[in-house]
Amino acid sequence: MDKLSLIIAGEIALSKDPGLSMRKWRELFGVSQAELAQALGVSPSTISDYESGRRKSPGIGVVRRLVNALIELDKKRGGKIVKQLERQVLQGYDHGPFENHDFYSAVSASDFIQRIGGSVITHDELMATTKIFGYTLIDSIKTITDVNVHDYMKLFGSTPQRAFVFTGVTTGRSPMIALKIGRFCVDMVPAMVVLQGISTPDIVAQKIAEKEGVLLVTTELEPKEIVSRLLEFE
Repeated sequence: MDKLSLIIAGEIALSKDPGLSMRKWRELFGVSQAELAQALGVSPSTISDYESGRRKSPGIGVVRRLVNALIELDKKRGGKIVKQLERQVLQGYDHGPFENHDFYSAVSASDFIQRIGGSVITHDELMATTKIFGYTLIDSIKTITDVNVHDYMKLFGSTPQRAFVFTGVTTGRSPMIALKIGRFCVDMVPAMVVLQGISTPDIVAQKIAEKEGVLLVTTELEPKEIVSRLLEFE
């Protein structure tokens, strides 16, 4: 197994709930239970039983096959997820004015928003279908002034299916403009943007979120309280 495979397999094998960890990585790779089952030569119910805990924790042989299958399926689709993971997980980096946090398993957007006492500003129709795999806590001013366009990718951690939580926001315009500019560099946007410290963002911020298809949320909780409330998901 290569280094990326070992990292994923190690997380699953050492997890306190291997089934949930298996599900997290399957969903992160965008692979259905049926697709994974076909690749492994088992029934979809077998995958479901592992992920739900109805079947005992898989041995290392099963985990190895599962990880290899996810990576091979992604490579057949162009390898976008593998490239993202190799760039972020393997290379490592200093956080600087932001911190990446990954969840133990996928969290629904509605649960995330409820946990931080958030209010949805745009695209509330996405709440029911959006899954969040982690969040990036971002110092709005320092990130906008200190993070260059080449470092923008680092905000996404291991996946764009995360929430960008901008702290110290005054209007929300600057973070959303930065996000729009960054998109030209990496062609990615986060699944959700949270503006901390305000209740109603600037109209320009709202328009950018609407055009980019981003679930835009506000919260007036302090950053430490946000992190404290989200710890249970990590």
